[in-house]
Amino acid sequence: MLKFFRGSILFTIVCLVLAAWVGWARYHSIEGTLEILWVVAVLSVLEVSLSFDNAVVNAKVLGELEPVWQKRFLTWGMLIAVFGMRIAFPLAIVAIAAGIGPIEALQLSLSRPEEYERIVSGAHVSIAGFGGAFLSLVGLRFFFDSDKHIHWIEMVERQLTRFSEIDAIEIGVLLLALYGISTMLPAEEALTFFKAGILGIVAHVAVEGIGTMLEMQENEAAVGVARSGLAGFIYLNVLDASFSFDGVIGAFALSNNMLVIALGLSIGAMFVRSMTIMLVQKGTLAEYRYLEHGAFWAIIALGVIMLFSARFEIPEAVTGLLGAVLIAASLLWSVRYKRRMPEAELDVAFME
Repeated sequence: MLKFFRGSILFTIVCLVLAAWVGWARYHSIEGTLEILWVVAVLSVLEVSLSFDNAVVNAKVLGELEPVWQKRFLTWGMLIAVFGMRIAFPLAIVAIAAGIGPIEALQLSLSRPEEYERIVSGAHVSIAGFGGAFLSLVGLRFFFDSDKHIHWIEMVERQLTRFSEIDAIEIGVLLLALYGISTMLPAEEALTFFKAGILGIVAHVAVEGIGTMLEMQENEAAVGVARSGLAGFIYLNVLDASFSFDGVIGAFALSNNMLVIALGLSIGAMFVRSMTIMLVQKGTLAEYRYLEHGAFWAIIALGVIMLFSARFEIPEAVTGLLGAVLIAASLLWSVRYKRRMPEAELDVAFME
């Protein structure tokens, strides 16, 4: 178990040392330094609790990739997650919203953190529309699948599988949801929300399309493997980015210091990646029949919460707790199924 988290533990130590340095540089006191360390620790736990379903879904995609791309996701992907989503993404929001350059946005985050927080939070409607639409579509596509034969919530999932014969039904359902929620918003915010939601759908379709095009060239053996790995790598990082939206915005409830937020969320992101690798190498998804279903239900729940957060203020605790309950329930059902099914029948069931 330790081998999967050795890198995450070392990364955590480095981040905590940096957090202590930030705390001392800002407060010049032990109390202030300990306060910064506490906030970083809470942010890292928050990120892990919100993203466990992300780890399960990542493991499904990652398990289909070559080992070399699995390692690249843990290394290069980590750089994208830390510097892309935790630092560059909020800075880009501020730069666009305030009409300033990236250097000025960075200076603003360091010198006027309250104004930086206000601008980032002001972009929440767009973030909710884009991230909520992307995640909802990820979850809906899993259940609207005619080739899906294993069902956890039988009464619901079997019906969704039947409707999957209708082309692009998941996009139609999502567009109706976007329109319905947009009617609850002021006119200007409604248009922004709907546009962002459509862009979220387009982003998902584009990533899926890239994967399909690259897989069509797999007759070129080695090149095909590399390209398929690239498509999976791109998909995983876009998915990870969507999961990060709520964590980045919610982090401002604890701190408006960009460096503190980046350190805390980065620790959590690293542990999520370690969990992903562990799930892949230990074969946990195959061992627990319904765990994957629980994760995708949690993704739909997170997507819906993000969409409605454009209109209603929803505590982060609700988001994390709901996802944890769904995954825990699917895990318990999986354990119960394993106990009831003889080993021979269990093997046959997973070959469906």
